[in-house]
Amino acid sequence: MLEDLKEKVLNANQSLVKYGLVTLTWGNVSGIDWERNLIVIKPSGVEYGKMTPDNMVVVNMDGKMVEGKLNPSSDTPTHVELYKAFFERHLENDIGGITHSHSEYATIFAQAGIVIPCFGTTHADHFKGAIPVTRFLTIEEVKEGYELNTGKIIIECFKNVNPVAMPGVLVRGHAPFTWGKSPEESVKNSLALERIAKMALHSLELNPALKGLPDYIMKKHFNRKHGEDAYYGQHNK
Repeated sequence: MLEDLKEKVLNANQSLVKYGLVTLTWGNVSGIDWERNLIVIKPSGVEYGKMTPDNMVVVNMDGKMVEGKLNPSSDTPTHVELYKAFFERHLENDIGGITHSHSEYATIFAQAGIVIPCFGTTHADHFKGAIPVTRFLTIEEVKEGYELNTGKIIIECFKNVNPVAMPGVLVRGHAPFTWGKSPEESVKNSLALERIAKMALHSLELNPALKGLPDYIMKKHFNRKHGEDAYYGQHNK
């Protein structure tokens, strides 16, 4: 079942290692088949280099296991909750994969509870504005349905934000989540977020009074890569 998607999810998870986004097994990638409403995700606690496509776990939109011999990632309820929210916003053509990592610099901002301002065009090429940070989970939210409620506070954070234009978030005190059209693209957005976080932190070290990139420059750089009038790359050829 879903052999092609399992292969893509496996490769995306192993890309976390290739890009230096994970330590030990601190991360996971999922992908979704919107026609079947089935999600493929990494098994919990298994080393990336030892995984095979058959190790990938298939769950439904209720988070129930449909196929697999290993337990799915402990973050599966978060992924499921996000996919449900994306479906409600009719984003099936825009989002097909989710990545969670504890990459160093993005996690520093998450632990500090600070948004990542858009300081330069590198940031603007990938994210339209400052990378948001969620609130803390409450005691009750941690006691009952911790991972599910992690998804809910991300959704809450995006109530008035377009997740296609902002394909990433920092969970306060935790770490980043990103998404994209495919599992691999969600990993690339995680890599972009990590590099942006590193540049932002060092920029603030050099100039603590640094202000954000002017809005008109930010919009120019984002729009030349995204949307109907995008002209970066070869897609118009």
